[in-house]
This record gives sequence, structure tokens and C-alpha cells, in this order.
Amino acid sequence: MILGRWVMLFILVGLLASARPLEARAQVADELAGLLQQIGELQNQGKNAEAIPLSRRALAIVEKAFGPDHPDVGGRLNNLAVLLMNQGHYAEAEPLYKRALAIRERALGAEHPDVGVSLNNLGALYRNQGRYAEAEVLYKRALSITEKAMGSDHPSVGNRVNNLAHLYKNQGRYAESEALYKRALAIREKALGPNHPHTGQNLNNLAELYRAQGRYADAEPLHRRALAIREKALGPDDAEVGQSLNNLASLFQDLGRDKDAEPLFRRALAIEENSLGPDHPSVGITVNNLALLNENLGRYAEAERYYRRALASAERQLGPDHPHVGTYLNNLGGMSFRQRNWERAAGFWRRSTSVSIRRAQRGTSDVGQAVTGKRKSEPEQVSYRFRSLIKALYQLALQERKEADHSRAAFQTAQWSQSSEAADSLAQMALRSVRGDAALSLLVRERQDLVAEWQKREGARNVAGLQVSDKRGESAETANVARMAAIDERIRHIDNRLASAFPEYAALARPNALSVEEVQSQLRSDEALVLFLDTPEWTPIGEETLVWVVTKTKDRWVRSKLGPLELTREVTALRCGLDATAWHGEGSKRCSDLLKLPPEQVPKDGRALPFDAVRAHALYKSLLGDAADLIKGKHLLIIPSGALTTLPFQVLVTETPRPGDLKSVRWLARDNAITVLPSVASLKALRRTAKPSAAPNPMIGFGNPLLDGDQAHPDLGTHFREQAQIVRAQTGCAKSPQKRTASLRVVARSLAPLPVSGRTADLNHLRAQAPLPETADELCEVARSVGGSVDDVRIGARATETEVKRLSSSGELAKYRILHFATHGTLAGQLKGTSEPGLILTPPKAATDEDDGYLSGSEIASLKLDADWVILSACNTAGGSAQGEAAEALSGLARVFFYAGARALLVSHWEVDSAATVKLITTAMAELAKDKSIGRAEAMRRAMLAVMADTSRPANWVPAWHPSVWGPFVVVGEGGLGR
Repeated sequence: MILGRWVMLFILVGLLASARPLEARAQVADELAGLLQQIGELQNQGKNAEAIPLSRRALAIVEKAFGPDHPDVGGRLNNLAVLLMNQGHYAEAEPLYKRALAIRERALGAEHPDVGVSLNNLGALYRNQGRYAEAEVLYKRALSITEKAMGSDHPSVGNRVNNLAHLYKNQGRYAESEALYKRALAIREKALGPNHPHTGQNLNNLAELYRAQGRYADAEPLHRRALAIREKALGPDDAEVGQSLNNLASLFQDLGRDKDAEPLFRRALAIEENSLGPDHPSVGITVNNLALLNENLGRYAEAERYYRRALASAERQLGPDHPHVGTYLNNLGGMSFRQRNWERAAGFWRRSTSVSIRRAQRGTSDVGQAVTGKRKSEPEQVSYRFRSLIKALYQLALQERKEADHSRAAFQTAQWSQSSEAADSLAQMALRSVRGDAALSLLVRERQDLVAEWQKREGARNVAGLQVSDKRGESAETANVARMAAIDERIRHIDNRLASAFPEYAALARPNALSVEEVQSQLRSDEALVLFLDTPEWTPIGEETLVWVVTKTKDRWVRSKLGPLELTREVTALRCGLDATAWHGEGSKRCSDLLKLPPEQVPKDGRALPFDAVRAHALYKSLLGDAADLIKGKHLLIIPSGALTTLPFQVLVTETPRPGDLKSVRWLARDNAITVLPSVASLKALRRTAKPSAAPNPMIGFGNPLLDGDQAHPDLGTHFREQAQIVRAQTGCAKSPQKRTASLRVVARSLAPLPVSGRTADLNHLRAQAPLPETADELCEVARSVGGSVDDVRIGARATETEVKRLSSSGELAKYRILHFATHGTLAGQLKGTSEPGLILTPPKAATDEDDGYLSGSEIASLKLDADWVILSACNTAGGSAQGEAAEALSGLARVFFYAGARALLVSHWEVDSAATVKLITTAMAELAKDKSIGRAEAMRRAMLAVMADTSRPANWVPAWHPSVWGPFVVVGEGGLGR
């Protein structure tokens, strides 16, 4: 945040009061005092431009009197830089701030409050330039120095906290920003009073945060109060009053109250032009807002004039890659699009997105930089611009009838608009294995783990900072800060090693979008990559989904009229026929309405769900029908988006089905093996960057946890109980299979929400889950089929958290190419008291932090694997959270297993049928054992067909050909040729 006027006066007074030799002070006192008085008066009048030459003279006087390295010179440099920054002259201000900081650090020490001032001001400059990562480091150091020197409730601390909150808002980190804004407001109201301009500043900033989140009712009273405070304290023509008028007008504009907004915008512009000059960045913001207003009112010529003025000023003052430049270009693109000028719209949006790409590419690696908090990349924050460009390019292609000219550019643009934690985790895994150097891999893993720990500790520090001073645990905070400093030092050491031993690390840390040609170089002749991108309605074009299909020799761009809302409806309807939990609670009415089912046809008591094959065929035609010739018989590598991430594509129907006859349906799975990729870049990460597992052993498995739930299923009687007890007594595989699968149940490998006690799972609730004795046969049969040792299967009493963690810490777990869990799985939020997904293992006698019977997501992420394939033979392991729709796809167990070191995963989309799961997994592994060249996805396809044809299932069970039985699992990651 730019320093306010009151802070400036405080700095000037401090300069006059500084200790200096009496003779020297006498020589300069009169002239300097006169200059400082004039500077202060000009600043009070908002005449910063006129104050700049006087400030230069004051600097020259002090530098001549005391020498270039005196702390008073640092003070004058800092104050001149503030004036320049307030006028938007950022390039001139930066070297002055840096020199002032260096002088103060040498003369006063690294922890002096004046050093904190310089750090804060340089951080403000970087924030204004959009250099957010650099600003964050400086802001945090300034805050730490100021808190230490002045106490946690000092107004200067409020200033530092406010600035950090403002930075987080710029980065879209709204929850962190709100917490810090509120802390700063509390400090300032207590120390300065409710009517001080700094209190008004804080109210304005918090209101703007609420406006950015669409919380208009919360924002308006804060904006009105801030405006009243500023007008009363500073006068009606002050620049800060102009800022409040602009922001209140923007709020009215958001509410559709354009007539109320216009006079406020025009008054704000007049004030800011008079006090700041016509080219100040703040003036540019108001000019841009007036352009938006005029566009909304249909005054396109006036709107364009304002837009171009704001753009030209920003490019001159801030440089071509500043975020404001990207914003103004985006707005020009939007206006052109609404006027159906596709070429102009595409041109502006190309330039706007290029700004974000260039900024992202300059920060492709954090190597050599201080660690900062978790943040979205700039392309992620403005992904709507990339989607807008794609919509314009598609319309341009239709208009010019030149699809090929625009398709390939749009393919790369689409990748910039998409991101996921799973893709990031996979990229991190690939990065560790790129050199095939074990020592280097461990070093890269250590760095990644340390960054994750630092960011987690930073979150704890931010929470602690919200507490009032008498409630803060100072010893814990001190220990936390000390550990963060130690992490910083260790990362610097690692970075020095990486710079010499792994120079390509920085270039590989965050992969760029791939071209069509790069994708084709990675594909085999029997493969097709399919990228989906859903786009919202953007007047005058409605919502739509765009699809790119790329094969070894061809590529095609097609369009589905189904956009995000329609896709969500269609996928939700299909899942009503696949996932029994979709009918729970209010879901029953939702599914009944979607499927138009009368009450008497609502499925009950484990009956087959009403899967809508006609709808599945319509969805196939809409999404893939125009590329049917390209994908025929090919292994599909699918990057889904939106609602499509929650649906396994194998249940789509390729030919018109006969009504009521699911048994004869032509499923996509009959002709196509399918792999899901988190991103297009994941293909390159898996096939070129990541090395295959170097593990010497085939497989290790964990399953059949010792649980005490329902063991007398009504369909099975006492036989099941007897078999369960046999398995409970075992700790390994029998020499020959006991064929417990003869007594399998239709039971789900998931559980109801569980409470936790403190930081551990409630053992009584874990033990109350239904046993899964059939998983013992599954694991043992898989071990035999892949040539593994049955001694490497941990079932019953050996399937514990303690054992998994012991094997990981000793390095043994990384010696297996396949890791297989067959147990109950949970989604994030399904286990009450924790937001983490996880897997249930055999509970211990007493719960501890190390072993409570629940292997959580964070514990999985800490494992050290070198696995070609992780098989998660449990429920909902592809999901993000128990809430589902709001969660990012693959954000749960898939993400953490990729990070731990998996190259491919087998995950499920709903509560799986345990009997069918055994057959699916064992059949797939048997197919791979017979012919490794077929790959994991093809092995799973063959297993699905085998389950469909299974005639051994009891008549009172859901039929084997129903897609809920054979269709829940998908291969994610490398689904091609295996070892």
C-alpha cells in the first residue's frame, strides 16, 4: 500500500529529530527545514509533482553534508522514492528504495525499524508493479521487524498487516486477506480512533475485498463510512476521497446502478487528475471504470476512447507486462466481442493473455527465491480471459472457414486456462525422476517437502497473528518462526546444490503448454488425446464446450453446444444411474426429477439403479460424435473439464440403445481403452520427463483390515461370518486361494461420516465398519499374477499405518513397482473433524498421532514411493470431497499419491461393488501378466468386459452388465505400456 500522508509527516519529523553532529546540523538546518516545510505543505495539498524537485534538493544537501552512506541520506532517498511512486514513476523510485535500504541496513542493523520502513515501501512498489512474490517476501520481513520493535498492537504494525492483506487480495487469496484486513482495522481503530484517515483506508480496503467476492451488502456500508471519514478528515478534493468515490461507484456498477455510479466516477476522475496528474495509475483505474460504464450504457465510441487512454497511460507508466495493461486489453476485447467483431476481440485477448503468460514464465521456478505462501498463478487467476479468447477464435474460424488456422493456437490457450493440484503433484513427481540420480531425486523431494511445510507453518502464523496480544502463544509462535527460518536456510543450501548439479531444474519446475506437434511426438499410432474445455455464456455467444482431438497424424477442433450448466445436469442425471449415494437425502428428489421417475420407481433396497442409456448416447454424440472417425478403436487419453471430471467416459454409449435393454448396449468401453490425464502437460511429464520405476520388486499390498462391523449379511447368513473369522486369524496369503469370493457381498468399500477425537480417528467407529475379507483373496491373487511374493501382502493384523510408515521411512516401500490398497476409502470431509481424504487400515489398540487406523492424505503425501502403478481398490478415490461438486477433480487421494511418487493410479468414481471389484482388479492384473505390452488402460478395459459377461453373480444382485458394477474405475496418469 502506498504510504499515507500522515506516515510521511512522521518520517519527516523523524529526520529532523535524528541525532547528528551539532556542527553539521547547524550548517544545513535552516535551508533543510525550509525545504521540508514546503514539501510537507505541498503533500498536504496533494501536489506531489511539485514536491519532487524540492525533495531532490533536500537529498543533495544531506548527502553533501554527511556523505553518501549516512542514515539521513537513506531517509531522504526513501522519501523521494515515495513521492516518485505516488506519481507512478516506479522505474525511478526502485533504485532509490534499494539504495535507502542498503544504507539503513549497514548503518542501523537489519532489525532497525527504519529498515522495516524501507522494506515496506519497496514491497509496495513491487506490488504496484505486479511483482507479487517479491513484494510478499519484503512485506513479511517488514512486518516481523516492526512487530518486534514496536509491539503487535502498534499503528505501524497495522500498516504492515494492511499492506500484506492488500497483496493477498491482488493474488486472489481472499480468506487470508480478510483475516489480515480485520486485524489491521482492529489495531488502527484502537490506536488511532474510528475517524482517523488510516481507519478509513482500512474500511475502504476491506470493502473492496468484499466487492471482489460479490459480498455487496457487506461492502456498501464500509465504503460509505470510509468516504465520510476521508471527506471530513482530508477535505472533499483529496486523492483518497477520489479513491473512495471510485470504489463506491464501482460497487453501484456491480449492482446495475449505472446512473448512480456515473456522477461519482466523474467526480473521482476530476479529483484524481487535479491531485495526481493525468497519467497516474490511479487515474487510469478510474478512466477504465468510466469506460466500462459507457460500454454498459451503449456509448461504445466514448468507452473505447476511455479504454485506450487507460491502456496507453498504463503502458507508459507501468510497462507492457503490468497486470493493469492485461486488464485494459481484456476489457477492449470484451467490448469487441459483444459487438461481434471476432477478429478485434481475438487480437485484444491475445495481447491480454500474453501478458499473463509472460509474467508466469518469468516465475517458472522458485529456485533461488525466498519461499512465499500458496498462490494461484496469474493465468489461473484470469483463466476467463483465455476462455474468452478461445470463444473468439472459434467464431473467427467459423467466419473465415479456416478451422486449422486457429485450432492449434486455441489448443495451447486452452491449457493455460486449466490447472489442478493433481497436475502439479504429477509434475513434481516427474521432476524428481528426470535425471535418474537417486541422491538428486532425494534432494528435490526434500525441497518440495520443505516448501509444503513452510507454507503450512505460514498458515499457522497467520492464524496466530489474528489473536489479541494477551491470547497469543508467544513461545509456540517463536518456535514456528524459528523453524520457518531454518527451512529458508536449508532451501537456500539446496538451491545452491541444484544450480550446479541440476541446472535444468528451473526450466522443468513448471511445464508450459504443449503444442499439437509436441503432443503428437509423444503419442503412439493407436492413441488419441482428447482435451475438453467448458466455457460460460459470453454475450452474444452462449455457453459451450470445445473439444480438441489429437492423434499421431491428425488433429480436429469440434464444438458441443453443451456448456457448464447443461453438462452438469446431464452428468448428474447419469450418475443417478451409477452411484447409490446420489439418492441419499435430498438427492432422491433431484434424481427423480432429472430422470422423470414416479415415486414408485425410485430404487430401493439395493435394486439396480435406473441408468439412462439414451442420455449417455446423446452425451457421446455431443462430445465425441464429430470425431468418431479419429477415435475409433484407439486408446483415449482424456483431459476432462468441469462436470466431466466426475464421470468415467467408459459408460458413454456409442450407438443408439434399445429402450430398457442395458445388456446389449454398445458402451465406449467395448471399443476404447481410456486413461485420464490431469493436464496435457502430464503426457510429456510422464513419457519424457519421468523415468520408469527402478524398483526391483513387483508388488506390495495392504488390505482386509480387522474390523467388527456387519458380518451377518442377510443374503449370506453364517457362512460369511465364518469366512471373516478365518481371514481375521491370517496375516498373509494362504498357499492356495481359499476362494472366499464365493461368499462376497454387495457391500461398498466406503463408510459413513466418522467423528474424530482430538487429532485422531475414533477407533470405535473405525472398528464398526464392515469387514472386507474378500480383499485378502484379491491382494493375494494379484501378487501371484504379477510374479510377486505373497509375503509382500499385508492383510489383517499386518495391514496397519505403522507398517506402511515403517516401510516408507526405511526405504522398503520404494522398492515395489505396484502398491495396492484394498480397503475402505473416504473422501475429504467424510471423516468429521478433518478435511483430508484417506484409507482405513487395521485400528491399533490405542490411537496415537502415528497410528489411529486412518492413513490420511497428508500422511500419504509424506510416503516415499517409486511406483509405476498405485491401485486404490476402494470407494470414491477419484473424488475431491464429500461435497463433490465444489471440489477440484482428483484433488483427494489421487493428488497425494502422485506427489508421493506414483506414475499411474487406479481410482474409483463411486461406491464400488466389492465382489465386482475383486474380479475387475484380478482380471486386469492377469491380462497384464499375460501381455505387458497392452498397457494398464487396455487391461482394465478387458477386465470390464469380463465382468459384464460374468454369469456367476447371484440373481438377486445387481446384474453384472449394469455399468454401476463394471464401470467405476479409471486409470489416471500413465495408462500405456507397462513394465
